[in-house]
Amino acid sequence: MTTPKHEAAPAARRSGGRWRRWRRGRPFTAGVLVALGGAEMLVTLRAPLGVLLHIGPQGLAAYLVPIILVICGALLIATPQQRVFYALVSLVLGLVSWLTSNLGGFLVGMLLALVGGALAFAWTPDRQRRPAAEASGRPAPREPADDADTAPLPRVETPDPTAADRG
Repeated sequence: MTTPKHEAAPAARRSGGRWRRWRRGRPFTAGVLVALGGAEMLVTLRAPLGVLLHIGPQGLAAYLVPIILVICGALLIATPQQRVFYALVSLVLGLVSWLTSNLGGFLVGMLLALVGGALAFAWTPDRQRRPAAEASGRPAPREPADDADTAPLPRVETPDPTAADRG
């Protein structure tokens, strides 16, 4: 018995599934934008344009801010659990770069860092797909609670929620 051709198509679509799941499980685009913003600021610092001259401590900040932005971009991708902290650091350093790194890498690097930081701050992890019973509108069967704190009392029946209780 052979399988019809229309059943082979979903398997072919799943070829990039692991990469897609990994990428969607973290603020990937935000991390890339923050890292690109920091890299662009570093490139403009080394450009032979002579637009701004940094001497002393401000010269150190001109290199430190973009380097930290590149690190924040990599850490956003590597550790999505701390995304709020890295997003806030990226937003603050993106604004500070206006003063320290040739007007924020001539505005391009600063905008990349700010957009990436905002995306990272707004990113939330994907939730699991709802079971088919919930999608069709029927209530899903109740599962027994695992925790002793949430288990119902013995011989006490919990009433089924009405439509008004469900919201």
